[in-house]
Amino acid sequence: METLPDLGPDLSTVAALIGDPTRSALLIQLFDGAARTAGELALGAGISPQVASNQLARLRNGGLLTLEVQGRHRYYRLSGREVAQALEVLSALTLAQPLPSPRASRVPLELRFARTCYDHLAGELGVALTDALLERDILREDARDFYLTPVGETWFADLEVDLGAVWRSRRVFARRCLDWSERRPHLGGALGAALLERLRERGWLVSAGQPWTLRLTVAGAAGLEHELGLRFSRGGETH
Repeated sequence: METLPDLGPDLSTVAALIGDPTRSALLIQLFDGAARTAGELALGAGISPQVASNQLARLRNGGLLTLEVQGRHRYYRLSGREVAQALEVLSALTLAQPLPSPRASRVPLELRFARTCYDHLAGELGVALTDALLERDILREDARDFYLTPVGETWFADLEVDLGAVWRSRRVFARRCLDWSERRPHLGGALGAALLERLRERGWLVSAGQPWTLRLTVAGAAGLEHELGLRFSRGGETH
């Protein structure tokens, strides 16, 4: 009989930490990779500062959060991309129940259309962009990852994405990340992060004012139509 691998920390302990409604409400606020204070997290979760402090300590002790101290301020953030990826997959599972109609969704439109998945682009826009990269042979995929074609190397270089820096990164190059609202893959990994950073630098995507959410600008809509043939209406639907 095959021996199961050593999973390190007790899986059930980690699952219990994430599965508690109060702790999951704290974790999900950090899904965009930002750092927040205990007070901010308590307000967002609708709990008292004392309860938040106790639960944040448990999450930190469990290795899911890190604490950064700057002067008198204490900031919490997810301990790494792996935690964000786990939350993304679990979120997809929670939305996997049958919906009343093909167009129905439990996800608010502004969050569903464009948002950050830790440090890369997600939502309808992230999936549509990934599909367009595949259709134009900029990317290809296997069961787990995407990879660049020669056409893709030229395309990303023309977009002024520093591929050298991406390749030198110690993280996965281009991961197929399951989108929790679309239930289909979007581009993650170091390449996905570099692409989102470049789209922000160009002013094609900007913060929509709420955690996670992004807004496609007029320049961004024009740029994506020119580069990839993508067209979007005000409601965020692709044409």
